[in-house]
Amino acid sequence: MSNTVVWLRRDLRVDEQPALRAAIELGNPIIPLFIWAPDEEAPWQPGAASRWWLHHSLNRLAKDLDARGSRLILRQGTTQEILDQLIDDCDVSAVFWNRRYEPAVIKRDEAVKSHLKNRKIHAQSFNGALLIEPWEVSTKQDKPYQVFTPFWKTAKSKIEVSDAWQSPPLISAPSEWPVSEELADFKLLPKISWDAGLAETWTPGTAGARVELDDFLDSRISGYQEDRNRPDKRGSSRLSPHLHFGEISIREVYRRADERAGQNGVLRKSGDVYLSELGWREFAHHLLYHFPRTVDEPLRERFAEFPWEEDEEALQKWQRGQTGYPIVDAGMRELWQTGWMHNRVRMIVASFLCKDLRIRWQEGAAWFWDTLVDADLASNTLGWQWTAGCGADAAPYFRVFNPTSQGAKFDPNGDYIRKYCPEISGLTGKSLFEPAIVDHELDYPDPMVDHAEAREIALSAYETVKASS
Repeated sequence: MSNTVVWLRRDLRVDEQPALRAAIELGNPIIPLFIWAPDEEAPWQPGAASRWWLHHSLNRLAKDLDARGSRLILRQGTTQEILDQLIDDCDVSAVFWNRRYEPAVIKRDEAVKSHLKNRKIHAQSFNGALLIEPWEVSTKQDKPYQVFTPFWKTAKSKIEVSDAWQSPPLISAPSEWPVSEELADFKLLPKISWDAGLAETWTPGTAGARVELDDFLDSRISGYQEDRNRPDKRGSSRLSPHLHFGEISIREVYRRADERAGQNGVLRKSGDVYLSELGWREFAHHLLYHFPRTVDEPLRERFAEFPWEEDEEALQKWQRGQTGYPIVDAGMRELWQTGWMHNRVRMIVASFLCKDLRIRWQEGAAWFWDTLVDADLASNTLGWQWTAGCGADAAPYFRVFNPTSQGAKFDPNGDYIRKYCPEISGLTGKSLFEPAIVDHELDYPDPMVDHAEAREIALSAYETVKASS
């Protein structure tokens, strides 16, 4: 009997896994395969934090497959060559995988599918990452959406998530397993141990994802509408890295959150706010698919002429959390220590970089890409272009976040700032959010810029872009 390869990528789970389900239903023995080919994703190969997560996620998946009598085969090299080798050596007649939507990966996958079909191999891809495919919704003019609200209204009406599927206790194995490399051969973990904070914060893998989801639905979704903007509280689901690596299905998350919200007044409203946040993830992939150039170019083309500053020293201070604005510094330090940052703070630090420092958004996107465990090309691009005011459904450029008032509003007791900026933990009241007003010396940097002045300069620069358009 011939074998089926399930080519795993960002779908590192065994339940609600469309490619695996199709392979099981086909009835042939299954070879689960992961190929480490980062150069094929250039220039957006996984960053350092993503590689850390990937190592642990693959390790967990291997154990989940082993418990079902299967095995995870690891290879590194050129995808097409590795698949050809398995086809020749293991009598493979079908290759199934779940789709990805990054421009370089789409191009690679199209070439792989064409090559496999030329070899008379049954090659098929599935939607294992999204609620709605990017091409399944469009405006009345049959164009892609660029505004979230009408996009989500249309997309939500098409979502179907009732088809829960769990893998069987045993997955049919080939009569002889192909050779697998060791996970350590991929060299995903850092050579210098900077990852202690990541290990303390996260549990990669499906089991860790379900713990986060269960806890969110049991104790946090009811307050999500109010608490999601509070970095001092554990108000968000913290599922973004698990969803990015496909350790849990977006359909499972959406279905269970919708069921938990039910028809209960306040809970229903809070639940709908959470579902709309999942909608933003869908919107990000919709935009990336239809406007692939936006990974490094502004969607609003006139912003290509914006007079950005080239200031490496200022960029490094921002990266290291040494700006002199506590909420910004706390966010950047949280990112470095844990590989994650609260979404409200992401907007604040991005606004500071783009508008107070006038450093191009692409620099911020690149830093997030390397340091976030949930670094997702679609969401990262949407977020940075939204803050910079040059993307779809973007914040107006004249919306410049005041880092002092934002800190006081969303971290009112200063707990978040004190956690990540311990050198000012003894300050109270207004001085905690604006240490520069304190007379005595502090082991804390002075503000890099005067926010009021920086805001006026940024708005003046924006006016030059408007005038030239």
